[in-house]
Amino acid sequence: MKKKISKEFLKKLNAVTSKRPKTVIQHIIEHGSVTTEELKALGYEHAPRAARDVRELGIPLETFYVKDSYGRRIAAYRFGDYSKREDSLSKVAGRTVLSKALKKALIDKFGAKCFIYLQPMEERLLQVDHRIPYEIGGEQDEKEIDCYMLLSPSANRAKSWTCEHCPNWISKDADFCMGCFWAHPEKYNHIAGKELKQIIITFTGDEIEDYNKLIELVGVSEAENTIKGLIQEFVK
Repeated sequence: MKKKISKEFLKKLNAVTSKRPKTVIQHIIEHGSVTTEELKALGYEHAPRAARDVRELGIPLETFYVKDSYGRRIAAYRFGDYSKREDSLSKVAGRTVLSKALKKALIDKFGAKCFIYLQPMEERLLQVDHRIPYEIGGEQDEKEIDCYMLLSPSANRAKSWTCEHCPNWISKDADFCMGCFWAHPEKYNHIAGKELKQIIITFTGDEIEDYNKLIELVGVSEAENTIKGLIQEFVK
């Protein structure tokens, strides 16, 4: 049975533009709830992440349990009581919403750039994320700003996808994350458990012409091997 949604709450729901949480929200508006089985069909392999995406927008969700198409007990989500909430609340479903003060502290210390792609960006575009995923490391004290990182929207999406598909998403070993590229790109020994090294190269200004010439000469597929060959020649 669908809950009646107030005009104020519906206005907040319809104001969401981010694709992933919007998809979940619209499903609940239309059907009253969404199950983990339905979330998977919507593209969410990890249901708690789907709920988190919505809750981080200040939208309350309740968890309850139903049977899936095979008769197994699974979780489902529906809207909570929005009338008991205030937009100024700093807690969303037990997790602290990362503050503007934390973002400012990170920018003051490291500059307005993405930690993964090392690109300078407008401050408003940068997003704050836990170095160790919240689902694995839990909450961190905002005073310990080195526990957090600044990410571009694309880097944040890439990190979320990689973490959710990493074996450690199940075993939840925070020490394992400490050595991962997605938590500490400045010093790491693996990428999601694989013994890999990665360099993000960004071309800007006059360098773009150099990049285009490289692609014309060797093609996109061979560009990486060409750069690796130059490195090998340099370190000999």
